[in-house]
Amino acid sequence: MTPEDFVQTSVRSLVTDDHLEDLALRLIVGDDGLDRIIARPRVQKPGLAFAGYYEYIKPWRVQIIGESETKYLQSLPPRLREKRVRDVAGLDVSCFVVTKGIIPLDEFRQECEKRSVPLFSTPSLSSTTINRITYFLEETMAPRVTMHSGLLDVYGIGVLLLGESGIGKSECALDLVYRGHRLIADDMVVIRRHPNDVLLGYSNDLLRHHMELRGIGIIDIKDLFGVASTRDVKPIDLVVRLEKWVEGTEYDRLGVIGEQYELLGVTKPFVRLPVASGRNLALLVEIAARNHLMKLQGYDSAREFTRRIDEQIARKGSAVSESLPTAPPESAVSSEIRSVHTRTRFNPDVLDRTRRQR
Repeated sequence: MTPEDFVQTSVRSLVTDDHLEDLALRLIVGDDGLDRIIARPRVQKPGLAFAGYYEYIKPWRVQIIGESETKYLQSLPPRLREKRVRDVAGLDVSCFVVTKGIIPLDEFRQECEKRSVPLFSTPSLSSTTINRITYFLEETMAPRVTMHSGLLDVYGIGVLLLGESGIGKSECALDLVYRGHRLIADDMVVIRRHPNDVLLGYSNDLLRHHMELRGIGIIDIKDLFGVASTRDVKPIDLVVRLEKWVEGTEYDRLGVIGEQYELLGVTKPFVRLPVASGRNLALLVEIAARNHLMKLQGYDSAREFTRRIDEQIARKGSAVSESLPTAPPESAVSSEIRSVHTRTRFNPDVLDRTRRQR
């Protein structure tokens, strides 16, 4: 993913979201800069910048200051230390976080307050702070979309069910849960694109573990089928669309076309299942998931089937050619003479002389 793919957030989210409550972030100075943007989820330690290499600083990142950076600054002469802190604070940084409960240097407090750059303190170690803030920002800043669909874990494959309203997505999902598979979300699926092009599907917080069935109402899958029947998050591996069967519409009969469905710039294998009376949709979704799992393991049944057909046709073709009678040698010589005579007769020069003689 490129930096432009992420959704920007603000420094304020670090202290207003409960997910970072364990870090006990405390704002020291710079409350006027809480609306400064964070454009990249990866945090940074500005060690080289304090040594004078300012090109190392990436714009609009959270900067982590640990014990090593603090002791290095303390070893510098006062005027040089003040210059380095002033230069780094003047760059396009989002905020500073001082770890291990270290008291920030006076130069830092003064420059951050002057430039309205938030300066935080946390008792956590630098490694813990980096991991927690990075994970939080990747979750918060990941591109996302909310889709009217369903998401299930079928044989370990994340299957996204698409289709028009009323076509039977919830009924199909319920049948799959009854068969022992797991529900992630029904009706509304929140999809986020994480680094390495991983698409994670979540349920809306209000609708989690619930399903709407026309004629019955809202049911709680977790209460009805047990805790093992649901999951909170699942990577999306396969997209299945339920479509009304339209007479005359061509559908993939062999499975060698390999359609793709694009979500947030990432393509996933796509299967269209026509809905008609008498078709067991849950069974078909199971088969689609099993087939995809076999492809991931290196076996494609459709391509293997076409390969065997091609081999059989090739064998029959060679058998037919071998069964033809072989011409005697004198016939081959006669045929070659006739061919040479024909090429001579229809040579452009010969044809031209013939026209002039006539």
